Amino acid sequence: MTATPVTAPTSRTGRPKLAVWKFASCDGCQLTVLNCEDELIPLAGEVEIAYFPEATRAVVEGPYDVSLVEGSVTTPDDLERIVQVRQASRRLITIGACATSGGIQALRNFADVAEFRSVVYAHPEYVATLDRSTPIAAHVRVDFELRGCPIDKRQLLEVLAAEIQGRAPRVPTHSVCVECKRRGNVCVMVAHGTPCLGPVTQAGCGALCPTFSRGCYGCFGPQDTPNTTSIAHRLGEVGMSEPEVLRVFRTFNAASEAFLRESERHEGRPGTGER
Repeated sequence: MTATPVTAPTSRTGRPKLAVWKFASCDGCQLTVLNCEDELIPLAGEVEIAYFPEATRAVVEGPYDVSLVEGSVTTPDDLERIVQVRQASRRLITIGACATSGGIQALRNFADVAEFRSVVYAHPEYVATLDRSTPIAAHVRVDFELRGCPIDKRQLLEVLAAEIQGRAPRVPTHSVCVECKRRGNVCVMVAHGTPCLGPVTQAGCGALCPTFSRGCYGCFGPQDTPNTTSIAHRLGEVGMSEPEVLRVFRTFNAASEAFLRESERHEGRPGTGER
């Protein structure tokens, strides 16, 4: 996905109008935007923050030059609203695992949603929800996807700068292992036998977990050429059972194609209890 210049801003101020939208999510990626802190001041000088309920009650009507969308589509109302957001946006960027792959709530895709609803809610008949949690790109055209659970603020600022400057964002698609090597980390799986998804996970976190001797959890989803079959075999060698291998691919990015395909390979195997 490439960027195109944001020309002829719709704002009266002459600055591009930025909108931030929330769908089914925990708000963590929107909080990453707010946590930019010092960077928000120069950013506010380059764009007009026209719609961002997490930050301000002020609302400037669209259309919008750039829209950031957090969260997945999980309700009938979401289906209608995302189409409206797309129509009101010149450029639409999805931020975070929920928006790019369905998020942790995509675990509903492997279960009986009606049963969950009956257990959790006293009156499930009043709760309108879909059987599946799906990424934004499953419903409308997306101009760029920014991965992470949550997203990395450095990558976010790079994407916004690229949009303002009309160039392609410089966001890596290689594995977390590259970040480990750059930080001088000893491989936790080779040295300590710690299960780690780093070899199949896209970079972006700065190898946060391996830096503290913990295995990667796959927060940024699959890298551009993930060999999930090989890493699953290695996870078994370091002591993970079949149920554990299945579940390790069903976390923040359970509905991403590579992780979904690998988890399905382990369904129905001895000890999984899955069919």
